[in-house]
Amino acid sequence: MIAQILATMLPVFLIAGCGALYGRYRTPDIQGLNVLNMELFVPMLVFAVLADQQAPLQDYGWLALAATVVVLGSGIILYPLARVLDLNLKTFLPPMMFNNSGNMGIPLLVLAFGEAALPAAIVLFIVEMLLHFSVGLYMLDPHTSVLKRLRQPIVFASIAGLAVNFSGMALPSWLLEALNMLGGVCIPLMLFALGVRMLDVDFSDWKLGIIGAIACPLSGLVLAWPLIAMLDLPGLQVAALWVFAALPPAVLNYMVAEQYRQEPHKVASLVLISNLGSLVVMPIVLGLVFAAGYL
Repeated sequence: MIAQILATMLPVFLIAGCGALYGRYRTPDIQGLNVLNMELFVPMLVFAVLADQQAPLQDYGWLALAATVVVLGSGIILYPLARVLDLNLKTFLPPMMFNNSGNMGIPLLVLAFGEAALPAAIVLFIVEMLLHFSVGLYMLDPHTSVLKRLRQPIVFASIAGLAVNFSGMALPSWLLEALNMLGGVCIPLMLFALGVRMLDVDFSDWKLGIIGAIACPLSGLVLAWPLIAMLDLPGLQVAALWVFAALPPAVLNYMVAEQYRQEPHKVASLVLISNLGSLVVMPIVLGLVFAAGYL
């Protein structure tokens, strides 16, 4: 079991470490890389996985519903904590709700459970991203138009991929191969960018970061537990939901906080310390998943 956990976690943090090491001595245009990733490579991967007829997406409806409950429910159950601690709701709650399902979630699930987990990883990522660009941005600025929030390449890729999948239309193998090759760039690039981005934040708000490092995975796992008991999910989807629920905040929370000028230094500490905390949390969760024998 230890070997499985190490085989899953080490590539994730080695690639992120390479990004941190490179960023330490160079100054790569990480914003440009992130834009390229989010506007081209990630949508290509999303479309390719969704459009592939080998991925029966009708089997992932309950998983998508469970992910929605985990994301939105985390904000609801942590609202009283934020009030008691007198935390800024716009600063604290979005990072607790919108987790690192892209940079860490997709690579982690594929490394842990194999290529068979990729459709589940993509479904979880899409749910989190759509909620982030709709509910998340509304939380920061209720006056932003819905069309502006949803006018994202990943939204169009998701709609197109779902349309192809449910229509039963089979895309040519050469086209799917090209899309998969382009989309395959995004996973290591996500981890590399995560490592570089970590150099931009500090530990000035370390107390808030520690609260987030505990509250983020704990709230997700507390919500996932009854959902798994109630829903008749296949073993692989159960394993994916456990991992999804325990993921730390997405780096995108920091970028959005910068854009909306919502205490980005505090959000940065939440993101950084929570992602470092996943070095402890994720091996424990993976160990429990492997021991439970869901696969």
